[in-house]
Amino acid sequence: MDWLERAAKLRQWTRSGTRAPHKPLLFLYALGRYQLDSDGELGYSAVEEDLKRLLTEYGPSNRSTPAYPFHHLVSDGVWEVRTRHGAGSPGTGVRELRETGAAGRLVPELRAALRREPSLLGRMAQVLLDLNFPPSLHGELCEAVGLELEPARTERLSPARRQRDRRMRELVLTAYEYRCAFCGYDGRIGAVPVGLEAAHVRWWAFDGPDEVDNGLCLCSLHHKLFDKGVLGIGDDHRVLVSQRFVGGSPVARDQVISLAGRPLIGPQAGASPIAPAHRYWHADQVFQGAPRPAAAV
Repeated sequence: MDWLERAAKLRQWTRSGTRAPHKPLLFLYALGRYQLDSDGELGYSAVEEDLKRLLTEYGPSNRSTPAYPFHHLVSDGVWEVRTRHGAGSPGTGVRELRETGAAGRLVPELRAALRREPSLLGRMAQVLLDLNFPPSLHGELCEAVGLELEPARTERLSPARRQRDRRMRELVLTAYEYRCAFCGYDGRIGAVPVGLEAAHVRWWAFDGPDEVDNGLCLCSLHHKLFDKGVLGIGDDHRVLVSQRFVGGSPVARDQVISLAGRPLIGPQAGASPIAPAHRYWHADQVFQGAPRPAAAV
C-alpha cells in the first residue's frame, strides 16, 4: 500500500483554488501525537481546542469546526474513529462526538507500516506540508503539531507533479531590484543579498506559477507575515495590514502597522506587476480579516 500516495491524495473540498487544509492539519497532528505515543488514541474532547487553534492559525477565513476532519478523514483510509458504542464515527456534529466519547487514531495498517519503516513518518509529513502550505510555514507548523522531523527529511519529498522553476528567485529579486517590496530592506554581505526571498502570492501548492507576476521580493520577516495573512496587497498595489494583527512595541508599529496603505516598492519598469488573479486569491484565501486604514503620514 502506497501511504505517501494516500497522503498526497486526501479527499478535500476544492473549487477554484479554495484552501481546505482541515484534513492535512488533523493528519499532521495525528503524526505528531504518534511520535509521542504510537498506540494512543486522540479523544475528540481532549484535542478539540488544539485542532480549533490549528484551523484558526493555518486555515482560511471560512473555517469550519474541527469535527469536520475528525469524521471525514476516515474516508481516506488513514484514520479510524471509535466511540463507547463501538467502531465508526457518529458524524460531523460536535455534540455527537463529545457525548459518545469519540476517539480517533491512525489505522492499524498505517501504524504497522510506521513501525516497520520509521522514516515513512517524515516522508508523509513532508508530503502533507509540501502540498498544502508554503515552505515559510513548515517549521512553525511542525512545532505547532508536535512533529520532530529529521534534518534529512526537510528535503522536498512529495510526489512530483510539477517541477519548480529554479530561476524564480533570481527573476523576482531582479524585478524588484533586490529590495523588499514592503519595507525597502536591501541588505547584502559583499555582493550577496541576505534576508531577501522570493514570495509566491498564490501559493505554489495551489497552482501558483513560478513567474514574476506571481512573485514578490520580500525580507524574511515580511515574507512570513505575508504567508500568515497579516499582510496583503490591495487592488491599488498598496500594502494591506490585517486588523487582527496586534503589536504595541515600537518595532511592531514601525515594521508592520505603519505599512498600511503604503504603495509597493517595485517592480522596476518593464517587469510584470502582480497579476490580479493572484492578488485576489491571496486576499480571499490567506489574508486574515479586514485591512487596517492607511497609516497616518
